[in-house]
Amino acid sequence: MKTAYSTDFAFAKNADENDPLKIYRNAFYFPTIHNKAAIYFCGNSLGLQPKKAATIIETELASWRSHAIEGFFTGTHPWLYYQEYLKPALAKIMGCLPHEVTVMNTLTVNLHLLLLSFYKPDTKKFKIIMEAGAFPSDQYAVETLVKHFGLDPATTIIEIEPKPGNKTLQTKDIIDTIEKNAGQLALVLIGGIQYYTGQLFDIKAITAITHKAGAVAAFDLAHVAGNVPVQLHEWNVDFAVWCSYKYLNGGPGAIGGIYIHEQYATDINFPRLGGWWGNDEQERFKMEKGFKPKNNASGWNISTTQVMNTAALMASLEIFEAAGMDAIRRKSIALTGYLDFLLKQLPGIGFEMITPAAPEERGAQLSLYFKENGKTIHSKMLEKGIIVDFREPGVIRIAPAPLYCSFQDIFAFYEILKNEF
Repeated sequence: MKTAYSTDFAFAKNADENDPLKIYRNAFYFPTIHNKAAIYFCGNSLGLQPKKAATIIETELASWRSHAIEGFFTGTHPWLYYQEYLKPALAKIMGCLPHEVTVMNTLTVNLHLLLLSFYKPDTKKFKIIMEAGAFPSDQYAVETLVKHFGLDPATTIIEIEPKPGNKTLQTKDIIDTIEKNAGQLALVLIGGIQYYTGQLFDIKAITAITHKAGAVAAFDLAHVAGNVPVQLHEWNVDFAVWCSYKYLNGGPGAIGGIYIHEQYATDINFPRLGGWWGNDEQERFKMEKGFKPKNNASGWNISTTQVMNTAALMASLEIFEAAGMDAIRRKSIALTGYLDFLLKQLPGIGFEMITPAAPEERGAQLSLYFKENGKTIHSKMLEKGIIVDFREPGVIRIAPAPLYCSFQDIFAFYEILKNEF
């Protein structure tokens, strides 16, 4: 049933009172502006700090104080297995099996590592498809990967861009490009949600057509993880990478995550760059030559787990476990739907929403292109205690993260636009 939104403040107040996720708002710290808690719409860049993060980090500091090196084998969470503690929650969020997921490094480092495992160019199949305007790190990673193999990026990388007059890609355009290049295609790398426009791609359909072309289906899920439910295992995605500092609220520079389908994760002979932490724990302390990877995604771990960094993410994952991704998604659709409705009441402001209108084609972000006054509006929002993101040439990205954003937050944004501009 379609929600009957209203421009009356009473609607927002009532929606918040009946929100089953409202209890989690108090689980986070909010930045302050003019000595007052800000309204925060930047979870797509950096999520808020869970209040429990300090407690969990202090637990590990206490283990360090009390046990020193023995903390790897004793204490509340023995560090030897630290990445394992996050797998059950992440598996639910990413729609995969626990042995298909692990945490390590950061997003782009992980992307480089998995590209080296999965990209196997030969004289026939060597091309890579990605979207034009992908996040720069992804572009840099693919460009340097191709050069690493002695190939020319100009003839190896195929960038798909929206058709003239469109702000977003159509699934049909992606599928057509994959089919057209099937004979030479080695890998497709797509951002699950386009960081600038907020478009959610059809991961299932893209994966299926990529496999039909005999290529690897890979995704950068930086803007998907903790935002939109996915079923990576069921959809047969080959591999995916993501960061944990956006919707997953793991903190600045938080440890990254990877998913590797079990057909590869359980194959200890599948190529990868090895390191001590990916070696089988039963063999690790023999200190012998001969890399023997674990038969799961953790076989791609390289260095000792960043315990303090991972602890902060653990605090957030406890909240996700309690709230559940389905409930988070339902509220997300309601919040962005409400924002979309209110914005349509302001036709004179002079902006264009470049995020798809259909809820199934977007996550918790709406991107608004202001033909003029974009920076002025951004500054006014900050002055009024609302934190949003500005990107040239005039785009304001608004990301109401469901765990800590409310309908009244949305109404406040609307009121400022209506009254100030």
